[in-house]
Amino acid sequence: MRKIIFAVIFTTLSFTAIAQTNITEQYFKADSLLLSGRLPEAYNIYKEILPKIDKNDTLYNYVVWYFVQVTSILEDDRQLHEDYTNSLKYSLEALKLIQDNKENFDKEFADREPWMVKNVIVAYFGLEKLDEAKKYRDILYKGYKERNLPDVINEYFNFDFFKVGDKNVWGYEWYPELPDDRVSTSFTKIVYYVYSTKPDGTDNEQLYRLHVLMFHQDKKETEFDYILEKQQDVDNSKVCGSYYSCTYKKEIDYKKLRKDIKEIVKNNTQPDTKRITTWKK
Repeated sequence: MRKIIFAVIFTTLSFTAIAQTNITEQYFKADSLLLSGRLPEAYNIYKEILPKIDKNDTLYNYVVWYFVQVTSILEDDRQLHEDYTNSLKYSLEALKLIQDNKENFDKEFADREPWMVKNVIVAYFGLEKLDEAKKYRDILYKGYKERNLPDVINEYFNFDFFKVGDKNVWGYEWYPELPDDRVSTSFTKIVYYVYSTKPDGTDNEQLYRLHVLMFHQDKKETEFDYILEKQQDVDNSKVCGSYYSCTYKKEIDYKKLRKDIKEIVKNNTQPDTKRITTWKK
């Protein structure tokens, strides 16, 4: 009987050792693929082996780290190609990896969470699922109010991205809310940055900015709170102008805003007004 029990234990341990050896080999294979730029293949291996590794195994954190890395790169690539479905898939997957494992890493790793939340927002905006985007947007606003967001994203966040012809358009939103003083102060809630592109589709030169700017009048006198303004740096001057057909209430209609931005960029629509501010040399 003891021989039978020993044989069973030995066989079990052998299978375990073989399985562990196979996982380790797969891990090194994924690393090699990652270094050679074969990211989808590396991603598939990390995704396959992670659930098979004990969380107390030192290999586990290594796989998590590189799995987050490769998933983030794939998400960024899909976003740049406006493949919002896969961008969303990768960003949600990376977000869960970070949330489930951030206690095992340093603060720098944990600080990636709000940045990945931002990527989820961009993907949902691209899919025009604005209600879903708002759920994640609220997460960032909560972090802002509790003052626990990392640098840069604690001031504003990228919430939108799309291409119009050969131009990249990036939408950024600031956290502060519309002030009561609509006359003596200036306030911008959202800025869309318009870039020319390099042959690989990445940003080249910033061409101009489209600001969702607080309208400078007593709020009781107008039916809107924001007006769209174009700003462009030319030599040592800033050229500005407003679009009076592009106005928004305090609760911004993002669908209308996106439509307005796309039409302006596509048609190179010029503002209704023009003013020039020259900088002192």
